[in-house]
Amino acid sequence: MGVITAKFGGSSVADAAQIRKTKDIVMSRSNRRYVVVSGPGKRSSEDEKVTDLLYRYQGLAAAGDENGAAAVFSVIEERFIGLKRELAASVDIESALAKVAADLTAGASADYAASRGEFLNAQLIAAFYGYDFVDAAGLVLFDEDGNFLAEKTNAALSEELAKHERAVVPGFYGTWPDGSPKTFSRGGSDVTGALVARAVQADVYENWTDVSGFLMTDPRVVKNPHPIPVISYREQRELSSMGASVLHEDAVTPARLAGIPINIRNTNAPDEAGTMIVSDDAPEAVSPGVRGISGKKGYAALRVYRNAAGGGARILAPIFAVASQRGIQPDFALSAVDAATLYFADGADASALASALEKESSETRAEETTVAGGITLIAVVGNGVGADPGAAAKATAALAEGGIKSYGACFSVSETNLLVGVADRDYEAALNALYAKFS
Repeated sequence: MGVITAKFGGSSVADAAQIRKTKDIVMSRSNRRYVVVSGPGKRSSEDEKVTDLLYRYQGLAAAGDENGAAAVFSVIEERFIGLKRELAASVDIESALAKVAADLTAGASADYAASRGEFLNAQLIAAFYGYDFVDAAGLVLFDEDGNFLAEKTNAALSEELAKHERAVVPGFYGTWPDGSPKTFSRGGSDVTGALVARAVQADVYENWTDVSGFLMTDPRVVKNPHPIPVISYREQRELSSMGASVLHEDAVTPARLAGIPINIRNTNAPDEAGTMIVSDDAPEAVSPGVRGISGKKGYAALRVYRNAAGGGARILAPIFAVASQRGIQPDFALSAVDAATLYFADGADASALASALEKESSETRAEETTVAGGITLIAVVGNGVGADPGAAAKATAALAEGGIKSYGACFSVSETNLLVGVADRDYEAALNALYAKFS
């Protein structure tokens, strides 16, 4: 096998014992040459992630609370200096910590603060492995509007990593055009791992975390759900976008562009195969059927009625025009002959758009708008599910048998998903009913 890129999440690098596990994993295969790491995560349920401590320190420093900031930074120092001591890592982490403190005291941004957990941890781990440290700054690139520059990033990473036989790269951040740090959303180290895998043309991108891959549904709600041994890129993105948070939803794109399979593995159970995320047309992924079920609470539905609208674009186009003018973006939209329903993850956006449509009825000719909140959307995901009338019938039957009212019934926005709306209070019952029907 060719090159392997491995990414280790916060729980995998939370303390010295966990970091030693990562070294054993990396050193067990000579072709695990490029490693991406997160900042140290929680060591226990009562602990704090280093990133959260850094955010707190930045806020206290910005507010001029010197005593509060000093108390928080002493905890951060203790974490990193303790790791250096326990790992016997030859790296001047003390000077790096002093610079972070000085920069934040001088007014460095929240993104700078958040990025330093990965920055410091990657230096420690590189020294512990005996690998080169390669900073993501200047290699993972964003434009002046904060848009990620995929191709420029790939070129910069490819050129730099070609100079290093083995390297550790900090995840989660890149840089603005002026060189200051810009972070991805939470979990963004997954994205960095995929970017590095693409840049070095890895054969596999291993994403090491604290679970052995994807399960068919949420184990906190459904008892002992089946594992998913193989899933396609498209199916994984559908599940992640609807709440299955094992892997950042944007981490798939770079690997997909390069045709690199992603292997979700468990740092604490390294002999388990985990889940393989493969190309949409891979033989093992094209068989029809349900791969997983995930849901997200807190949606609001905006229903718009307009007499003689004609359905489709005739009703949706003016609604979207008003929404665009106000920077409001619905997650899903459905239309009938004289009505449309738009689903929003943020209920405030639904109410704001309803108000705007009422004020500008001459533009939209909306005769009636209503907003209903407290809705959960559950996605039943699998190859061909959205085009299978039998799947919709099974989902409807599962809810009916459980006495669960549906909102918007069942609808699909792709051949890969079927969406079911229920009240937030019925989420757990609905998830169990759907899992029982499709598993």
